[in-house]
Amino acid sequence: MLGKLLLYIFVTMLVIWSMDAVNINKIFKKNKVMQARIFYFLLGISLIYLVTNFIMDLLTVSKIF
Repeated sequence: MLGKLLLYIFVTMLVIWSMDAVNINKIFKKNKVMQARIFYFLLGISLIYLVTNFIMDLLTVSKIF
């Protein structure tokens, strides 16, 4: 359980760092700041969940963790 929590923390920092490189201003319409922020937040949460579960499944199948 502690391993999964630490993995969530590590992946969260990694996703925030990587999403900082994406310029989302060109994707959204003008004056739609709130929708862009909500989308960016949900995208980040989704990536954190998917990457963490992928790594946990990979470690479980390979019997490392």
